[in-house]
Amino acid sequence: MSLTTRISFRRLLCSRRHSRRPYSTETVAVEPPPAGGHLPSVATSSLLRTTRDVAVRTPGIVWADEDASGPSRAIVGGRETRKMNMYQAVRDAMSIALTKDDNAVVFGEDVAFGGVFRCTMGLAEEFGRDRVFNTPLTEQGIVGFGIGLALMGHTAIAEIQFADYIFPAFDQLVNEAAKIRYRSGGSSHPSMAVGHGGLYHSQSPEAFFIGASGLKLVIPRSPIQAKGLLLSAIRDPNPVIFMEPKVLYRSAVEQVPIDDFALPLGQAETLVRGNDLTLLTWGTPVYHCEAAMHLLENPPSELESAIPKSLRKAKIELIDLRSIMPWDIDTVVESVQRTGRLVIVHEAGMTGGMGAEISAQVQKKCFLKLEAPVRRVTGWDIPSALQYEKFHIPDAIRIIDAIVETLSY
Repeated sequence: MSLTTRISFRRLLCSRRHSRRPYSTETVAVEPPPAGGHLPSVATSSLLRTTRDVAVRTPGIVWADEDASGPSRAIVGGRETRKMNMYQAVRDAMSIALTKDDNAVVFGEDVAFGGVFRCTMGLAEEFGRDRVFNTPLTEQGIVGFGIGLALMGHTAIAEIQFADYIFPAFDQLVNEAAKIRYRSGGSSHPSMAVGHGGLYHSQSPEAFFIGASGLKLVIPRSPIQAKGLLLSAIRDPNPVIFMEPKVLYRSAVEQVPIDDFALPLGQAETLVRGNDLTLLTWGTPVYHCEAAMHLLENPPSELESAIPKSLRKAKIELIDLRSIMPWDIDTVVESVQRTGRLVIVHEAGMTGGMGAEISAQVQKKCFLKLEAPVRRVTGWDIPSALQYEKFHIPDAIRIIDAIVETLSY
């Protein structure tokens, strides 16, 4: 998905005086809709944690300065937060990792200059160019170098600027990094995170890696999630591919705790509770799903005929999968067994996508509970569509169509 800029529009109330003329009828001024529309956007999403009290109580958060074996504390009075967008949260996570781990290094194309998305701004000056350094333009070399560093005891944080450029490194990831712990009988721990996954800059390649046993794959939805999950990825003994949605780098803004904390890999998060349908997604489509839920409850006049009144009070359960591999099958199955319906939304193509694997498992474990076939809303099985990107990526209209069809089955 291409980069976008978050723009805040002020709602204008316009009134006009219309003079009467013998040959015209009196017209009534109609208030135009707000420029941003009536639906929630990423910037206005209620799913973002925009206050300190909400941010420090993020579900699943584990503070690094607390003993994990002891009882969890509800006291968060001393915790501070700072307003960050996603790229700032990613930078903050890498800064903490470099501060606390003398063996940690960050490398990739242009990272010493701040990176193409500015996620490493100032890190080379802060930690030295022997720990934050540029590499040649060779993705296979970057990942292979990271594997070697990890085997020598370093924590390698390798940046691949665009997810689309990770394919030359496929052999190193699938045949080397994914298998080293198994080949060594658990004696080698290639702790390594590969970041900045996403025609050549807009693909969603996560499905290519789900069959590579030994790799972990994470896609965050917001700044708090990005920081906590990235710190967990860096410290995980397995190689982790950490894909950051580019459109959220500047559009998603939260109050992010400045302390060192982690969020668990392999655990989904239920964002909205419901009993009638499970809506499962990850990354940027989380916000499209939120918009679709608003459309269901309060459809505009153009959609009223397409959304039966009997369905508008349906309670939708929204789940952010977060970790694509390993994925939280228990949370998903428990939800579907209660709701009886499942709609899966992802930007990658449908054929061979993660939605197919989830559908198969839900069919197996929830067959007698299902009230309707599992529905997938995905990108089309075509190359990324450049200026037609809006028609390629699932939006709120396609999602609401799937929800209505599934609820009406």
